[in-house]
Amino acid sequence: MRHGFLIDMDGVIYRGGQLIPGAAEFIAQLQHRGTPFTFLTNNSQRTRRDVATRLERMGIDVDEDHVFTCAMATARFLAEQLPEGTAYVIGEGGLLQALHQNGYSIVDHDPDYVVVGEGRVLTFEMLEAATRMILRGAKLIATNMDPNCPTQHGLRPGCGAIVAMLEAATGLKAFSVGKPSPVMMRAARKELGLTTAETTIIGDTMETDILGGVQMGYRTVLVLSGGTTREDLKRYAYRPDVVVDSIADLVGMEPSMIGLDPKLRREALAV
Repeated sequence: MRHGFLIDMDGVIYRGGQLIPGAAEFIAQLQHRGTPFTFLTNNSQRTRRDVATRLERMGIDVDEDHVFTCAMATARFLAEQLPEGTAYVIGEGGLLQALHQNGYSIVDHDPDYVVVGEGRVLTFEMLEAATRMILRGAKLIATNMDPNCPTQHGLRPGCGAIVAMLEAATGLKAFSVGKPSPVMMRAARKELGLTTAETTIIGDTMETDILGGVQMGYRTVLVLSGGTTREDLKRYAYRPDVVVDSIADLVGMEPSMIGLDPKLRREALAV
């Protein structure tokens, strides 16, 4: 039976700059079997090539076709909504490149959209300019609504935190394209040529990876190697199909059976 995977990165494949044990073996297993997979990230800063290079240096050799970012999903969505449009961007290289590749021009006045992604260079002048543009009619787009981003030194404000300031200043809500939005979840699946029933998402975050998978009807695997604990699961009205300590627990399993294993499903339901 054909099956494939959407795989979150931080907390699933690595933490900070360290590869999580079993991650390289699991990816090598998928490659050996010819199983379709893509790394799915809500980080819009890096290009897909940058992401692939970072993985290679950690010990996972994949090409950029195995990477799907929220910047790519956002740029493709905007190109479908308004081909050859314009955008004022608060973000970095990965988002800028994705927009250019999809026919968008980056401008500093009268844009069709204000597009917000992650960024380490943010000024109050940029927020002022974005606020004025939105109030004059530019549509507010978020690559994702994650309130913070994990780094080697701890959390820093994420795209969602920046967007919250603009929403408060303008009284208008952003449209978000990244996980758990069906826009990104569906686009990534189609990139692999999979049906809904053939798709499993592996992630460490209930609010993005697992929620997105549940809403799309994908099989869902929660790993506890990131920011979620078993105790946390009691707070949610939805459940993953499978809960494992880390991706190492999936090594050696038949891809089409991941998410269906009776023992692992019983453990998930018992949480």
